[in-house]
Amino acid sequence: MPRRSPTSLSPAASACAILGIEAGGTRTSVILATVDGKVLAEFQTGPAVLPLMSDRELQWHLKEIASRLPHAPVAIGIGMAGARSEADKDRLHRAASRIWPQVPCLATNDLETALAAAPEAPRDRPYVLVLSGTGSCCFGRNAQGRTAKVGGRGHVIGDRASACDIGLRALRAVMADLDQKGKMGALGTAMLNALTFNEPEQLIPWSVQASKTEIASLAITVFTVASHGDRLARALLAEAAEMLAEDAVLCARQLTGGKEEPVAFVMNGGVLLKNPTFLQQVSRLIRKKWPEANVLPLQQSSVWGAVRLAASLVTSSPTLPSSAQPTATTSFPAEIADLTVLAKSPTERRNPRSQRLDRISLTDGVDLMLSEDATLPAAIGQERQAITRLIAKVAAAFQNEGRLFYVGAGTSGRLGVLDASEIPPTFRAPREQVQGIIAGGRQALWSAVEGAEDDVQAGAQAVAHRSVSQVDVVVGIAASGRTPFVWGALREAKRRGAFTCLLCFNPAMKKAAARLKDPSWKPALMIAPDLGPEVLTGSTRLKSGTATKLILNMVTTLAMTRAGKVISNLMVDVNPSNVKLRDRAVRIISELTQVTPEQAREALARSGWVVKKAYEMIVAKKR
Repeated sequence: MPRRSPTSLSPAASACAILGIEAGGTRTSVILATVDGKVLAEFQTGPAVLPLMSDRELQWHLKEIASRLPHAPVAIGIGMAGARSEADKDRLHRAASRIWPQVPCLATNDLETALAAAPEAPRDRPYVLVLSGTGSCCFGRNAQGRTAKVGGRGHVIGDRASACDIGLRALRAVMADLDQKGKMGALGTAMLNALTFNEPEQLIPWSVQASKTEIASLAITVFTVASHGDRLARALLAEAAEMLAEDAVLCARQLTGGKEEPVAFVMNGGVLLKNPTFLQQVSRLIRKKWPEANVLPLQQSSVWGAVRLAASLVTSSPTLPSSAQPTATTSFPAEIADLTVLAKSPTERRNPRSQRLDRISLTDGVDLMLSEDATLPAAIGQERQAITRLIAKVAAAFQNEGRLFYVGAGTSGRLGVLDASEIPPTFRAPREQVQGIIAGGRQALWSAVEGAEDDVQAGAQAVAHRSVSQVDVVVGIAASGRTPFVWGALREAKRRGAFTCLLCFNPAMKKAAARLKDPSWKPALMIAPDLGPEVLTGSTRLKSGTATKLILNMVTTLAMTRAGKVISNLMVDVNPSNVKLRDRAVRIISELTQVTPEQAREALARSGWVVKKAYEMIVAKKR
């Protein structure tokens, strides 16, 4: 859903300076125009892809655009590549608001702006944007505002029938041609010429290091050679046209529920618009696969879609054009979102014992932090019954081939991933049995990912992508108890029948959860010890982080013990993957069975160094 400012203006249409910005991996296009279409300024600047930019870089990019405008805009529409989630759009909206304060802004992705630039057609039917440029994607919206997206996952695992994909397929095809025939055909020769290479082997190191844009440039050669009748080049383009038509129709089918009703297919991108024969080929295939298709090549630059969306903020019509109607998303419940609940969290209060932290000696600082950590066991002990219940649920899940999922953001997410990563070597458990999910994904393990924790939908999607079911347990970890990503994950997990638990350190969150009007948001269990304020105000990597580690240790250690992974207090399912652990395995077997270290090592060797199997072999022999 596009992110809109709540502000509204109603100046005379002819006096409005409307700013449209469309940014992607190749360039950023900018138009400043009046509502009636008079262009006041038009220029291009460097590329911009939201996930690849820091907040500082994003602001400098927008600031440069602002410096080149002859007039201040009264409304702004921005479509930027990579602005996929609501958190992404919020981030883009915030950046624009710093450059143009008090100016209404609609922030979204470049697919929305391209769709908004579509030629006029009956707006009661679904629209599908068929985009093929350096990358490719099919994106659609129906009259009810529901969207569908096919492709657009980058040149490594997606972007079928894009310029980059055509270039890659051509490289592979000409090398296969060389292997089969001992020489390069017309396409291979033309590609060598385009790259100024003298021999085919030079393509190998180049292809490894070439950028997406460089590989995409080879598509020009493919189209040129195809126009001269080369069979290989024509076959590659026929294959690309078939894939693009397939994706377009698949997108349409998602929007219509499979019914073959009228759909407008909007064609955009240089691969389509700069190659009329290819455009006709794709259009013909779409009509063949979807008889009710109305194929509409985009007649103007898609940045005009950003202008159109911005104009909707200042014209008399209070609604967006139907091609940009917001998608229905899950709203974060007010009872949890309420910042007064966050303010009540002990983690947000100042600790009276540490108010001279910047002035006390290092020795006193060490003593202070140790004394604060010493209060944790008693505080955690107050939640003993809830922790015990969680462990019992996890143990039952393990015994029924279920899994344990930790979900968190920042420190909480990293601790969940850490505990999950320790399970396979400690208990010889399959890697998938305990899994960590962190907001922002892998990158968030070592650096902050802007806005990731505020995305409710991303949390729900992360759980859905892991195929969580009724045999699983999902534990959301959030020091303050308020993290939207965690709540989205817990809600989706509950919908799927999993046992859900929220671990936090804000007792006020229990009362807030009790007030939830929608029961689908309420986790089955809440664990909320009161640890008091942190030594460093708000730094939940301190006592909250330590308490999280203590509780997660209890959960997995005792659940694995119940699952038969421990005998006495020894790890009989440890994975002896190095010298130290093999020595430990020998000692475990010796202590449990009273055999000599040599006998223990021999038994372990016979068992393939599976400790529990070696133990059972020795016990059976003694009987």
